[in-house]
Amino acid sequence: MTTATPLSDEQRRALVIAAQAARAQAYVPYSEYPVGAALLTASGQVFTGCNIEIASFGATCCGERTAAFKAVSEGERDFRAVAVVTSNAAAPCGICRQVLYEFGPDMTVILAGDDGAIAWEGSLADLLPLGFGPKKLAEGQRAAQT
Repeated sequence: MTTATPLSDEQRRALVIAAQAARAQAYVPYSEYPVGAALLTASGQVFTGCNIEIASFGATCCGERTAAFKAVSEGERDFRAVAVVTSNAAAPCGICRQVLYEFGPDMTVILAGDDGAIAWEGSLADLLPLGFGPKKLAEGQRAAQT
């Protein structure tokens, strides 16, 4: 187990509530599986996102990535925690794990059901062991130059 960013009960509760509210905005006419996410940055800002399905399925965006892209587009690059709310407290998909890892490999991930009950909490590194991020890329570039 990897150590995750510590959160207060108040932060944890606020993130789950924000993710529940984001989930209500999901556009899911095909799967009917709404996802809400709330992302806490190092500056203390919270960015929310929901999944947005498009008829051309490849253009669909998950809630976690929507929140991450909103944060990055506002200049935030240091993620501390994310709460994800689904009907069955599902974990982020692989693509979302990779995007989140880019900006917060030690971030806390909270998985909650639609009632807000937390089913799992832990480090993103536990969900994406041996993750590939900026540090590994830099190491590979240095090794290639020697």
